[in-house]
Amino acid sequence: MSDKSLHLRTSEAVSAALNEGRPVVALESTIITHGLPAPHNLETARATEQAVIDAGVVPATIAIIDGRIHVGLDDAQLERLARAGEDVDKCSRRDLAAVLQRGGTAGTTVATTMIVAAMAGIRVFATGGIGGVHPGAHRSFDISADLKELARTPVAVVCAGPKSILDIGLTLEYLETHGVPVVTVGSDTLPAFYSRDSGFPASLRLDDPAAIADMLRLQWQLGLDGVVIANPIDAEYALGVKTMAQVNETAVREAIEAGVSGKALTPFLLARVEALTGGQSLQANQALIVSNARLAAEIARQL
Repeated sequence: MSDKSLHLRTSEAVSAALNEGRPVVALESTIITHGLPAPHNLETARATEQAVIDAGVVPATIAIIDGRIHVGLDDAQLERLARAGEDVDKCSRRDLAAVLQRGGTAGTTVATTMIVAAMAGIRVFATGGIGGVHPGAHRSFDISADLKELARTPVAVVCAGPKSILDIGLTLEYLETHGVPVVTVGSDTLPAFYSRDSGFPASLRLDDPAAIADMLRLQWQLGLDGVVIANPIDAEYALGVKTMAQVNETAVREAIEAGVSGKALTPFLLARVEALTGGQSLQANQALIVSNARLAAEIARQL
């Protein structure tokens, strides 16, 4: 057992699947603790796990509880995270050791979930959207740790593209510079979270889970690292590109005026987007998370 694995508390179901070589999909927990309001956070967490199970794959929701890294949660633990409110932290790479040291409880970001998944031997991870370069980053240097993690951790992140509140062009430039492949599923244009078309062309299009799994297998045989799998939101839940551009501009302006930055920025922006869209973005967010989990499970089955 490695020193790293000593810190993991892996559930019986996940441990059995990994030992037997059965597919497992990692799921993050900041969606539960910070990304969605109650009771939608718990409902979505349960629906996401069920989507993975329905595909014949084992879900492994990752979180830190009382200073222990958990890989695979039971329903009581999901409920605890969903109801924790301000008592729970948001843990990225820089925070991980400190949260463990103080015995804290935290939702894991995309970056931290990738780290833990890799420690546990899980190669496929589903989330809503990845973080990236925020508008105005040339002044603030506000760039999500998710991007750097993709460049150094060999895990595939199935998402609906970069969050729509980001500067998507600069996010793509950063990923290209750091050698991170961005695969778009079944479309010639990159999705932008709530919208199916970001206006940016897909750098690589693959149309089915088997082809994606083949590409991932080669990526890791070559000793390369993370991959973004951008899965467009289902058309029935998608929001218009122009509408979202206006909403995002308003939300960013309000964040600047309120002096919101750092860890608080993304939750603030998502909450304002929900309010400005009359709740439509919340429904879209829930739908895309479940859709991404379903695709991640199909990819994991092919690996």
